[in-house]
Amino acid sequence: MEKTVLDCPDPRALAAFYAELLGMRVNEDSENWVVIGAEPGSRQLAFQRSEHWVPPAWPDPQRPQQLHLDIRVDDADAAERAVLALGARRLPGEWDGRFRVFADPVGHPFCLVFGRHRVAHADPNETP
Repeated sequence: MEKTVLDCPDPRALAAFYAELLGMRVNEDSENWVVIGAEPGSRQLAFQRSEHWVPPAWPDPQRPQQLHLDIRVDDADAAERAVLALGARRLPGEWDGRFRVFADPVGHPFCLVFGRHRVAHADPNETP
């Protein structure tokens, strides 16, 4: 796998959000395509312009999340304050004290994962 690509209305803005959140840098930058990562060739996230962007409405199955990122953090409260300051918003969902669900500035769900190191996925069809 070379990179994960997220559709969005403004690739530069969303790339800046995730670069700050993940401590990455911009490796490629054009009007319709921005790639971030630790260094070129390592794991990367790409953002491509979608002229007709419709964000997911998690947990509404009529507009599903399609994918989400799990981001492991040591301090959930500090990480929550940081992502909210970057422009994320909290979504319903905290499961067994192991993850909290947020939406990035354009609506992609992502989870801050903490506590015991186990797989924890925000499944909109699963009751916490």
